[in-house]
Amino acid sequence: MGRRHRLWAIIAPATVLVLAAGGAPALASQARPAAHTAARSNGPSDTDWQQKYLHSNSKMALYCGGVANFNCVDVNGRTTASAGHTPWYVGHDEPSTLFYSNQRGSGDNNTYQLRLPKDPALQPKTDGTGGTWNFQQHPAFWFGMAMCDTQSFPEFSQTCKPNSDSNIAESTDPNSPRFLGKHPGAAFMEMQFYPPGWAPWPAGVSCDASKWCAALTIDSLNQNSAGVNNNNACLSTVGIEPVNFAFITRNGIPQGPPDPTKATAQTFTPDPTKDLFMSSGDKISVSLHDTGAGFQVQLRDLSTGQHGFMTASTRNGFGQVLYQPGSSTCNSAPYAFHPMYSTSGPDTRVPWAAHSYNVAMSDEIGHFEYCAQVNTGNGTCTTAGVTEGGTTIPDSDDAGCFAGSQSLLVNVSGCIGTDVDFDGPEYTAAAWPGSANTPDPITFTSPRFNGNQRFSQVAFEADLPRIEDPSASSNNNCNRSTGAGCVNPPNGASFYPIFTTTSASGLGKCAWQEGGANIPGTTNTFGGTSQAEYGPLLRLNYASGPATFSSRFNDFRQILSNNPC
Repeated sequence: MGRRHRLWAIIAPATVLVLAAGGAPALASQARPAAHTAARSNGPSDTDWQQKYLHSNSKMALYCGGVANFNCVDVNGRTTASAGHTPWYVGHDEPSTLFYSNQRGSGDNNTYQLRLPKDPALQPKTDGTGGTWNFQQHPAFWFGMAMCDTQSFPEFSQTCKPNSDSNIAESTDPNSPRFLGKHPGAAFMEMQFYPPGWAPWPAGVSCDASKWCAALTIDSLNQNSAGVNNNNACLSTVGIEPVNFAFITRNGIPQGPPDPTKATAQTFTPDPTKDLFMSSGDKISVSLHDTGAGFQVQLRDLSTGQHGFMTASTRNGFGQVLYQPGSSTCNSAPYAFHPMYSTSGPDTRVPWAAHSYNVAMSDEIGHFEYCAQVNTGNGTCTTAGVTEGGTTIPDSDDAGCFAGSQSLLVNVSGCIGTDVDFDGPEYTAAAWPGSANTPDPITFTSPRFNGNQRFSQVAFEADLPRIEDPSASSNNNCNRSTGAGCVNPPNGASFYPIFTTTSASGLGKCAWQEGGANIPGTTNTFGGTSQAEYGPLLRLNYASGPATFSSRFNDFRQILSNNPC
């Protein structure tokens, strides 16, 4: 649900995390420019030192405020100006497959089979003449589930009964006990996978030159239904959308504290001696389920026999950021996250998120554009890449940039800011499976629950209207209040990827895959185009106060009458 600028900058009076020679993370003592330090004293500032991470008092956090970050969940509305931020961020592009069942356990106990995609032999080139690799298609893809968080939006109640559909609150009648604004506080879990071969974590997208890694992320929203944010101390350290983060480790112990108020550089720096690293082509069993200690992820690499896991427990250092808008300090408390719902359907959603889902698989696209020349000191593109229509002048989304010299393997320069004008290679058919010199498709099975039960229905959803914001690009004229001007594919794109089924994945008789309509072994294309697959605009209601609500078109969605796979 997760996109944003991920520039390499962490702010602190003394110690900051910087890129050492060759692109490897290192700790160094370094003072920031005086003008930037002054801006920092009044909270985060969207200057040339836009950041993915915020560093304060030797702590670090994934920062989801006014700056884009692909690890973060899309909120319903645009990021508002707060604590010095300007509202540039507009959304993440996340084509998704949703799974529905009204049977108990479907919403809190899922097991998928996954095949990690291989990259082609031909490496990408900065001039665009090479192949396309996974890190260009997606800096991450993930499997998701809604979680309880009693300190998250809408801040009406301090209780949330885990694994229960009693949490559903979709009524637009303010007198109803199921009114939108009375929904228990919610967070969203994304079990994310990161591709190999390019700019390294943290700040980049890869853990290793050739191996995949994975992390458990849980996003909350520190805002009430009336739009009142948490205190400035929280906004300036963990942001309005705090993220608990932990790499999947082989012993189930986090590298560093997942709690966003306590996280350190160790939390976000991959460690091959501890983390579960996986190879392209490996078959992975992905188990997402609750335990008495907290929600747990288990990954079993069926190709190598390796195993990794992570539990969102107090013992592992997970915590909730306390909603205390009147406080002068940012506080957290140990917290064990548990799934919110028992089932999965159109009403089991996170009430502040742009997407409508509980159980879902989603890709994270629209995060790569070529850059001809990168300033490695501040992560900016100084000479535009080949997709900018022949101009050498970068546009506003050429941000979060890395030179080929900073890569772990592939010597290609590019940027991972949100592609708001949809002109990157991900929006061409030539970049996706079904064309030459592209990765294998991500392939995965429909999840099973309670052992071997099947979901009864599938839906396809794309949050394109959330990104087609007129203020982000002159290409865009989408009115999310009326739906006028919201289009699929988006203006600027010649192609948008779809999900199809296949019998040739090695994951059984039927599996899902993503790419074009002509991947060998495809059995169902669901119309063969993004317009046919993702369906009509979807209007969602959101609480906008203790007794009021508003409506937005944030998505296209089509619900199938069955589960074809």
